[in-house]
Amino acid sequence: MKVDQTLNAAALAPALENFWQVSGDKLNLIHRDYDPAKGAPVFTVAGQYTARGWTEWTEGFLYGSDLLQFDATGDKAFAKRGADYTTKRMASHVSHTGVHDHGFNNLSTYGNWLRLQREGRLPADQIESCELALKVSGAIQAARWSKINGGGGYIYSFNGPHSLFVDTIRSVRIVMVAHALGHRLMGENDAAHSLLERGLQHIDATAKYSIFYGEGRDSYDVPAERGRTTHEAIFNPNDGRYRCPNSQQGFSGFTTWTRGLAWAMVGFAEELEFLDTVSEAALAPFGGKAKLRDQMLKGAKATCDWFIANTALDGIPYWDGGAPHLGQLGDWRARNAEPFNDFEPVDSSAAAIGVQGLFRLGRYLGTETAEGKKYWQAGLTTMRTLLAEPYLGTAPNHQGLLLHSVYHRPNGWDHIPVGRKVPCGEACLWGDYHLREAALYLQRIIRGEKYYTFFGCLRG
Repeated sequence: MKVDQTLNAAALAPALENFWQVSGDKLNLIHRDYDPAKGAPVFTVAGQYTARGWTEWTEGFLYGSDLLQFDATGDKAFAKRGADYTTKRMASHVSHTGVHDHGFNNLSTYGNWLRLQREGRLPADQIESCELALKVSGAIQAARWSKINGGGGYIYSFNGPHSLFVDTIRSVRIVMVAHALGHRLMGENDAAHSLLERGLQHIDATAKYSIFYGEGRDSYDVPAERGRTTHEAIFNPNDGRYRCPNSQQGFSGFTTWTRGLAWAMVGFAEELEFLDTVSEAALAPFGGKAKLRDQMLKGAKATCDWFIANTALDGIPYWDGGAPHLGQLGDWRARNAEPFNDFEPVDSSAAAIGVQGLFRLGRYLGTETAEGKKYWQAGLTTMRTLLAEPYLGTAPNHQGLLLHSVYHRPNGWDHIPVGRKVPCGEACLWGDYHLREAALYLQRIIRGEKYYTFFGCLRG
């Protein structure tokens, strides 16, 4: 991508104001027309949100979006709707033992609701119930545990105990919140398991097995591909030995599915921020803060660097860095992304997720430093693109906020409009939510308001 070194955050304030107007209209449209009895909305087909049975990992993004909309605009109707639906619809997600997605569904809802109460933005009359939901959700997430040969372990995906998904680097944050709220996981014979330990071990496993650093781990782990990710790492569940990289939603285990990359970008960056809130004494049994920081920083830098090097000029990636027909586009890195091309789709949702990683890493390193500024400016460059057409969905009858996203290209689930050859023009609930989250993050910085974090729900 071509990073605009002259762009400043305040310059995006008018676009953010327009964005929240469009965002509110989209939320009202979905709530007016979508029937929750069909299941959680997942992605749009011809502009209308539809369900897609796989796992119910997206419902919290809808009600969480209502809470973000209130946070950004002060419109209490959105707060009421977000809180009401969280109460009515999200309890089953708290106790869902079959998914690795607790940090998506439940921090987006109960977490944002709790944060707004602690900030004094909403009545502080549901603090205990929100805390209980987050404690239980974090413990259930951590109970999906597989051990690795030689020590450590990971939260296994819905595929089963053999499967480590890169996605979960962002979902693991709910384990950290549950720990910080004083909770622990109780097991057989009343064995108590530290949620902090499990969270840190999962991050360690992701850093070691999901991220490649150009250090020769396999034949394709070359310096030019430093920062590439694999969607899934496969282990032998009988003895915990690592076997191979794999991919469910990317092209292959040896190419970079860019949404998986984006989960790692933001996951490592925000865990770095959380790490600073944990005492040295609490971290000493796990190697100490400096060692953990170095590992997370290595993962964050590598993935963000790959994004910058392998994304189109305007900061929008194609759905997979090794997609089979990408070569038909010629030197696609030297042009803006082309969502209406005939060969491979872009994935704007990867940009909406990854942009937070760029922002947070840049701020963590210091935007006054050359290194930190690189990531911060890359974030602003991508954000400017996302806040405008053709990515911002302005058509009044289209329910999607962020257009040109992709869900599952290998399974062929994404809608291809008549006359087109690849998916385009549609939205997904995680893309819409994460663009709202990135917009709120940036707006708070521009206005000098409280810094937005996933662990902001822990204190006022």
